[in-house]
Amino acid sequence: MSDPLDSDEPPASQDNVSRTAGAEMPTFAASLIAEASRGTHEAQPVAVPPVPAEPLPLAELAVPAEMALPTEALVTEEPPAATEAPEALGSANTSGSTEAAAAEEPNGEVVPFPAECAVAEPPRPMRILAIANQKGGVGKTTTAINLGTALAAAGERVLVIDLDPQGNASTGLGIDRKNRRFTTYDVLIGQAGLREAVLPTAVPRLTIAPSTVDLAGIELEIGAMRDRVFRLRDALAALNAEPAQDDAYTYVLVDCPPALNLLTVNAMAAANAIIVPLQCEFFALEGLSQLLKTVEQVKTALNPTLAIHGIVLTMYDSRNNLSDQVVADVRQFMGSRVYDTVIPRNVRVSEAPSYGKPVLVYDLKCAGSEAYLRLASEVIQRERNLAEQLAG
Repeated sequence: MSDPLDSDEPPASQDNVSRTAGAEMPTFAASLIAEASRGTHEAQPVAVPPVPAEPLPLAELAVPAEMALPTEALVTEEPPAATEAPEALGSANTSGSTEAAAAEEPNGEVVPFPAECAVAEPPRPMRILAIANQKGGVGKTTTAINLGTALAAAGERVLVIDLDPQGNASTGLGIDRKNRRFTTYDVLIGQAGLREAVLPTAVPRLTIAPSTVDLAGIELEIGAMRDRVFRLRDALAALNAEPAQDDAYTYVLVDCPPALNLLTVNAMAAANAIIVPLQCEFFALEGLSQLLKTVEQVKTALNPTLAIHGIVLTMYDSRNNLSDQVVADVRQFMGSRVYDTVIPRNVRVSEAPSYGKPVLVYDLKCAGSEAYLRLASEVIQRERNLAEQLAG
């Protein structure tokens, strides 16, 4: 049986997942893609779909398996003269931990992983992952924030691009509105480069290009431009073309708005792959087939390399039989496209944004933090498998 994501028409089983077979793509998104495809753009070789694999052990993410690192750890990129050794390191490091614990603790926001945990690696190509689902409230922004933090904890250099006019990803990473001098709106209309809009966060190796409500009017600004669906792609290409730097990004996560509009099409046209958060409830399934149809349209007309990186099930409640049924249905019909990791419904995940922190900083030991660390390991493993296939 062929892969439902690689076929021109979604099979009947895919419609069973959505419960709403036969739904047509929104006229605006379809016409936007069709019109843009008549323009000139360079075709790219079709990418090999990512192959699922077992998640990396937490040890390869520079995270102790027992998740016992202290939450009151350092934030600064500069490693301190000495740091307090966590109890999880065991008795082997007992002799040195006393002296380390006596070091003065610098000020700043807490982050669970010191910068020295990162392993130096040769520069790698920047990978662009769009986090998209036209259904609102499924966990797109939460996934962008916490997956980005988990990847940064593993030593990756991550840029989060807030492409939602609500600006929740920016707020969730502690970026005050008065500090957003340049935003993704300025980038898309051409008044600023992406590098000018990027701001640091309290998490080492994690930065963000923030947004404001101005982004809601982007279609009025660039709707008549021939390259309107490629504005983000061109901005990222300019960023990637800059001279090699020590802080070159290895991952770019694009937080898309809850709509199949010009902003989402921009993200899909620029991305290497798409991560689809899917809430474990019936209504979240309704738009899945519609989203997959849009992905196929973008892949055919605008971005031949676009692929589905994976579907991440979010807000899972083990006390709810419906959650189990949704998980079973999605895994049955989507198969290996679904990540093994399931993000549970967790109050700490909900609380963290109100403090302007990712949940991994707010409470490293909670179930939500552990889930996002495992999701990051799956993303990294799939990327490694894909790189090996392309190299072979």
